[in-house]
Amino acid sequence: AAPEARFDRRGTIDSVNANRIRIPWTLLAFAMLFLVVLYVPYASAHNVSVEDARRIAGKTGWHFGLYAWLGAKHMYTGYDHLLFLLGVIFYLNSLRSIVLYVSLFSIGHSLTLIIGVLGELNVNPFLVDAVIGFSVIYKGFDNLNGFQTAFGAPPPDERVAIGIFGLFHGLGLATKLQELGLHADGLVANLLSFNLGVELGQILALTVIVLILKLLPAQTKQGGVGQAVNVGLMLGGASLMFYQLLLYMEV
Repeated sequence: AAPEARFDRRGTIDSVNANRIRIPWTLLAFAMLFLVVLYVPYASAHNVSVEDARRIAGKTGWHFGLYAWLGAKHMYTGYDHLLFLLGVIFYLNSLRSIVLYVSLFSIGHSLTLIIGVLGELNVNPFLVDAVIGFSVIYKGFDNLNGFQTAFGAPPPDERVAIGIFGLFHGLGLATKLQELGLHADGLVANLLSFNLGVELGQILALTVIVLILKLLPAQTKQGGVGQAVNVGLMLGGASLMFYQLLLYMEV
C-alpha cells in the first residue's frame, strides 16, 4: 500500500518516501527560462517616478508629509518587495508568526536604507535589484520544499534568510533615494519620514494580502493553488533578476 502522505506548511508532500519529488524541477527550470526570455524586457524594479523626483528636487528642510507619502507609495507600488513578502507569509497561520517574520524583514531593510543613504554607500543598483529578484525566487523555492525535494537537504534557517534579504531590499531603496541627490538640510529627518512611510505602506499592503490569504481554505493553499502561486513567485523573481543583470551588462 502507498504510504500515507500529509501536506506540510509549505504545501508539498511529506511522506515515508522522502526521495519522491513532487515538483518537476527540470521542467520548471525550462519553463522559467522560456518565460523569462519572453517577459524580461518588461520587468523592472520599481523606481521613483519623474513627477515624484521633481517634488523632491531642491527642497531643503524637513517635509514629513511629502517623504512619508513617497515612502508609502514606494512600498505599495513595489511589486518586488510585495512578492517577497507574499512568499514569506503565504504559509504562516498565526498573527504572531507574521509579525515576527515581517519585523525581521523590516529591521533589515530599515538598517540598510538609512546606512546606505547617510553613509553614501556606492553600490550598483542593478546588482542590488538582481539580488532582490533572486530573493523572490528563493522564497518560492523554499515554500515548495525545494531544498528537501531537489537537494535532499534541510533549508537554511528561515529567520536568517529573511533578515539577510531584508538588508538587500533596504539597500535597493537606498540606491533609489541616492539617485535623487537629496539635500543635506533636513536629510536625516526626511529619511526617517520616508522609512516610516515605507513601513506604513508595508502594513497596508500586508493587511490586504493577509485578508485575501485568510479567505483561502487551508487545503487550497496546501494544494495546487499554493504550488502555482509559489511557482509564479519564482517566475516573477527570475524575470526581475535577469532584467537587472542585462541592464548591468549594458552599463
